[in-house]
Amino acid sequence: MARTNSKTQARAKRVKRIRKKIWGTAERPRLRVFKSAKHIYAQIIDDVAGHTLCAMSTCDKSFAPSEEAKGKTGLAHQVGKLLAEKVKGQGIEKVIFDRGGYIYHGRVKALSDGAREGGLQF
Repeated sequence: MARTNSKTQARAKRVKRIRKKIWGTAERPRLRVFKSAKHIYAQIIDDVAGHTLCAMSTCDKSFAPSEEAKGKTGLAHQVGKLLAEKVKGQGIEKVIFDRGGYIYHGRVKALSDGAREGGLQF
C-alpha cells in the first residue's frame, strides 16, 4: 500500500504555501528553482504578465561546465552565475527568490550564491 503523504506531495504543499506569499512583478521578478536527481533548473518569472523572462539549466545548450565546477553543487553555482549575467543584460537587478519547496541547502543555496555573485540582489 502506498503512503498517503509522499515526498512529492509534501513538496507540492510547501510550494503552494510559499506561492501564497511570493509574487514576482516586472520590477522584481521571481527566481524559481527546480532540481531533479541529475540537473538543476532556474527561471526568472514575471507573475503579473505570466511570462518566463529568462531560464538557465544544466541541460541548456549554451551551458558548458567549467573546469573548477566540481559535482552537482558546483554546477548549480555556475548556473546561478550565468543566469544572473543573462538577466542583467535585460536590465533586471533585483529578484525574489523562490526555493521551490526545497530546503535552502546544498544545490539550492549554491545556485542562489552564484546568482548573488553574478550581481542579482535578493
